[in-house]
Amino acid sequence: MNSITLLPADKYLVVNKTILTDKERKNLISLYEPIIGYAAVSLYLTLWRDLDRLELVSMDYTHHHLMTILKCGLETIKKSRCSLESVGLVKTYVKEGDINSYVYELYSPLSPKEFFSHPILGVVLYNNLGKYEYDLLKCEFQEYKIDLKDYNDITTNMNSNYKASSNIYFDVKSQNEGSILLDDQVDFDLIMSSLPKGIINERSFNKKLKELINNLAFVYNLDSLKIAEILRLSINEKGYIDKENLRKSARKYYQFNNNGKLPTLVYRTQPEYLKSPNGDNTNRGKIIKVFENTSPYDFLKSKYKGSNPTNRDLKLLEMLLIDLNLKPAVVNVLIDYVLRKNNNKLNQAFIETIAGQWKRMNIETAEDAMLVAEKEHKKYSKKITTKNASKSVEPIWFNETLEKESMTKEEEKELESILNKYK
Repeated sequence: MNSITLLPADKYLVVNKTILTDKERKNLISLYEPIIGYAAVSLYLTLWRDLDRLELVSMDYTHHHLMTILKCGLETIKKSRCSLESVGLVKTYVKEGDINSYVYELYSPLSPKEFFSHPILGVVLYNNLGKYEYDLLKCEFQEYKIDLKDYNDITTNMNSNYKASSNIYFDVKSQNEGSILLDDQVDFDLIMSSLPKGIINERSFNKKLKELINNLAFVYNLDSLKIAEILRLSINEKGYIDKENLRKSARKYYQFNNNGKLPTLVYRTQPEYLKSPNGDNTNRGKIIKVFENTSPYDFLKSKYKGSNPTNRDLKLLEMLLIDLNLKPAVVNVLIDYVLRKNNNKLNQAFIETIAGQWKRMNIETAEDAMLVAEKEHKKYSKKITTKNASKSVEPIWFNETLEKESMTKEEEKELESILNKYK
């Protein structure tokens, strides 16, 4: 449909499918503009302005109106519209005639949390901005948290103050975010014909699975036959696709064919909502910030004194992050703990035992991981003699003197050494 010629006399109507506020305007400019450009953002804001006072629908306009407002030609308007469509901000409908009529539906930008975790948009933004600008932008949207562990929640429930009235039903406008439409990256007919008959339940090939396959093919640059190979590794005994295994297999395939490297989206730090509150300037708080703001890859690389980790250790990281779905900061604490307790060796069996335990305990934050590790360390220390205990290597965050105002010179040196690695 993009081959339809756009003319100045062609009419358009804007329909608002969401709730638009200044927050969406900021998200649009901060997160989307580096990807789609200023012209596309200007078009979106102009269509937004065209809405009536209730921001429901616009009057009929011609595209000459857009040319006048935006001071650009129809080709630029069309390209900008396509850019908006590609990231899910606009849907376009056309009715052809002597004068074509268009309907432009507006959708909300994703929230920062959804945007940065998106498998495509987050990667594209990183690649467009570079690490420095990307990290600055993430900090701009960082959520401020207050430590409430010593507080009690005394919020009143609604049913304590209000009684339900008779059932009244009406439609309420809600915030709708458009989905990103990718052209099929693979030939699904070819994929099905490549798989042995009877091995897969065709009902498993639903819309969501196809969207996942398309996203994986896009991010990891996989063709139909490669996807078919990966799918074979992800089929369970009932003939259905295990989506988590599919993601894992795609990542492993990519890594195998790219000298152990992983796509940008794998190098993630702790999610903002799981980070500790700001303002903790104790030595322990500083170490927690290191665990939270360093990716497991970079953390392990620092342990190699700047050298790249081995393929074996990268696979171990992948197992922790993907197979067990541990959070990045928790993985960092685990790495630090095992290296210090095991004479700088990453023993896989030892790591898997601890990681499995932490997963069952639902450990998701650096603070919780440190507390569990400290508890295990104290339990272990009681079982060994004083002589052997003096020889054990203790992570500095195990040391109770860490929370005191004064530290020994040796302790200060060790803490400074840790922090300097991640500045």
